[in-house]
Amino acid sequence: MDGPISVREATLADLDRILDVHAKARTAYYRAGGLALEAAPNPETERDRRTGWTSAIQGPDQRAVCAVADGDIVGIAAMGPPLSPEVDAGTASQLYQIQVRPDSWGRGVGGILHATFVRYLEDAALPAGLLEVWERNTRARAFYARHGWRPDGGFRPGPDDANYICLRLESATLLPPREHAAT
Repeated sequence: MDGPISVREATLADLDRILDVHAKARTAYYRAGGLALEAAPNPETERDRRTGWTSAIQGPDQRAVCAVADGDIVGIAAMGPPLSPEVDAGTASQLYQIQVRPDSWGRGVGGILHATFVRYLEDAALPAGLLEVWERNTRARAFYARHGWRPDGGFRPGPDDANYICLRLESATLLPPREHAAT
């Protein structure tokens, strides 16, 4: 990957490449967290991922984007309303996931996708972002901490007796206000 990274809306034509990026990233971070590979993939989760990405691409309240370098999808992100019915969608949006192909880690792809989510929050005038990260995914946890995400005390059970930790981002502290043209 030598060329610049751009971000564009995902389309259904991208679905197989999106699933490939997702599977490679997921395998790498679960393996790094000590999860046996046979415990991670199964046909049901494969179908669920396809359904989830299709919903993110087509859903009117969700957004899916692809990071592209040299004509190839190297990263993906999905975002939309909070998954918890207890969270008011007028106060926060959820970053469902950022996935980057392991051969593109450390090249700024995740940061570019994260900035897309922050702009999404800003465009919707929402003060906070939510996400969940597997507690053993130390690489992702460090990434999100560098970008201002903090644990909010919530969690849910994850694979191999390791929880998904709930994180929160207060968007007001991240971006300077946009300049508005005089009318």
